[in-house]
Amino acid sequence: MKLTYTNVNGYLIPNLTYKSGEQMEQLGKYGFLRRDYLKNHRNSMYQVMLLQDTIGEHLMEVDKAAREREEVILKQLEEKEPLPDKEKDQMERVRAANQHRAIAEEIILKELIYITMKQNLSGSEKSADYPYQI
Repeated sequence: MKLTYTNVNGYLIPNLTYKSGEQMEQLGKYGFLRRDYLKNHRNSMYQVMLLQDTIGEHLMEVDKAAREREEVILKQLEEKEPLPDKEKDQMERVRAANQHRAIAEEIILKELIYITMKQNLSGSEKSADYPYQI
């Protein structure tokens, strides 16, 4: 691989690119929340994943899992507590839907976003030689 450099005030800076940058553009809400959590609370893990160019794949996996989990939780909540009829009381329906969404988000944040990486998304332990990947 041939590297190219940019001259900045007499210093040669390598023009490095990483494939995770393309994946970052496709991230959703939960992927960005996970990235912010890693940056602010697990910075060494974030830096290792960034250097090994696995951060984009990890964040995409978390984002996808979170969106799928949100759908499941919302269906379960609606089965347990059905939303009121829209024709009778629209404001009550909106309130109940917002409450369901808040409950689902809180569960997702606790289960998938703010975890310490000791377990992967399926709940099984990761090997000791690669402990920072979900």
